[in-house]
Amino acid sequence: MMVTFLLRRLAVGLFTIWGVLTAVFLIVRLAPGDQATVALGPDAAPEQIAELRHTLGLDQPVLVQYLSFLGDAVRGDFGQSYRYGRPAMEAVLERFPATVTLTLAATVIAIVVGIVLGVVAGHRPGSLVDRTTSAATLGLQALPPFWVGIMLILVLALWLRLLPSAGGGDLEHLILPAVTLSIPFTALVGRITRSGVAETMSEAFVRTARSKGLTEREVLTGHVLKNSLVPVVTVVGLQIGTLLGGAVVIETVFAWPGLGNLLVGAVGNRDYAVVQAATVLIAVCVIVLNLAADLAYARLDPRIRLEARR
Repeated sequence: MMVTFLLRRLAVGLFTIWGVLTAVFLIVRLAPGDQATVALGPDAAPEQIAELRHTLGLDQPVLVQYLSFLGDAVRGDFGQSYRYGRPAMEAVLERFPATVTLTLAATVIAIVVGIVLGVVAGHRPGSLVDRTTSAATLGLQALPPFWVGIMLILVLALWLRLLPSAGGGDLEHLILPAVTLSIPFTALVGRITRSGVAETMSEAFVRTARSKGLTEREVLTGHVLKNSLVPVVTVVGLQIGTLLGGAVVIETVFAWPGLGNLLVGAVGNRDYAVVQAATVLIAVCVIVLNLAADLAYARLDPRIRLEARR
């Protein structure tokens, strides 16, 4: 049954990738402006523009361009980036590790801090600590990340001079963008963990565990937390994809040398090849992460494995 489940999810993933390929192909071509005109400038002669359009294949019918694009995409070929003079996927993969580093750092911060806040709040439902923590997480989730980033730059970089305001390459440059990117995710993980812990604390098996003489810490870590993590895993699997998208804005604010800066520049300069390669790579990452989250459910909750066998 697990093999059937995996095959079904892989089929859905392939269909999703096809949808992403089709959508990004249409969007970049329906956007205002012409790639050849942007590349050559407004003073270029019509003959030069026509020659570049022919070189890029933009003078062919849209259906022919689409079928050629799909055929090349299956082989991992998204064409040449006219801005960088090399394969688009090569330029994307060069920047991708920086984006992955930023996303993973934000994810670790969000999971650790969010779970701690959720356990502290959910352990005593209705208490002052619970109400205060819940209000704080709700407020953090409502803050725009780009505004938080600017405020952190003003306070920690310009006023206190504790951290660099922009750039990349070491841990000091990673802290501000990672914290900024993690804030709404931290609040979401904290709220979901709090709800799961508060609900699990009233279950009969928790009372049984206490009656066996287990300490409150053992009850929390061995029984309550494990049974509260399934919805957290769901959110993490889905939210990492959102973080990858949100990293585009954060990377621009902090001049982080990742995929976001590359993508913003490619959109502004109508570098279709880079836009398509970057979008498809992000989509594949999201699909793989969602599949990994599905597999983690069965590890955390045996009831899911039983339902899969039926």
